Amino acid sequence: MKKMLKNLKPKRRRLLFLLSGLFILGISLGLALLALNEQVDLFLTPTSLSEKEIETNKRFKLGGLVQKNSIKKLKDGVTTLFIITDNNMSIDAQFKGVLPNLFREGQGVVAEGKLNSKKIFIANKIFAKHDENYLPPEIADAIKKEGQWKGN
Repeated sequence: MKKMLKNLKPKRRRLLFLLSGLFILGISLGLALLALNEQVDLFLTPTSLSEKEIETNKRFKLGGLVQKNSIKKLKDGVTTLFIITDNNMSIDAQFKGVLPNLFREGQGVVAEGKLNSKKIFIANKIFAKHDENYLPPEIADAIKKEGQWKGN
């Protein structure tokens, strides 16, 4: 290999190094983008979820309001069933674990999880609102965009 490089003219040697560097950079960039793409979470509201064809077991974030009179604890004491709504569409959700103290009916929520084959959202993380006036910006923007906003 060294002998082959010595036989090349300096101009061709520089070109070979430049092309090799660009090739390695391209491979590195491609791998980085692939890794980042797997980490990006899709954010949807119940209405936008109903308009899209989301494959089961694809992770995404679902945001909206916890529908009034929808929270039910199962007998196991750990699983909670509830409904997430954007005042237009609703979706059944299930969470197994300890809910945040601020999680309650009529309040904003962002849940991270997957749809199962029965179109029930199985959440593995729940993010609740901060105070009585707070609604996550993504949810507020999505609800405003869909014409369902009833706030200020």
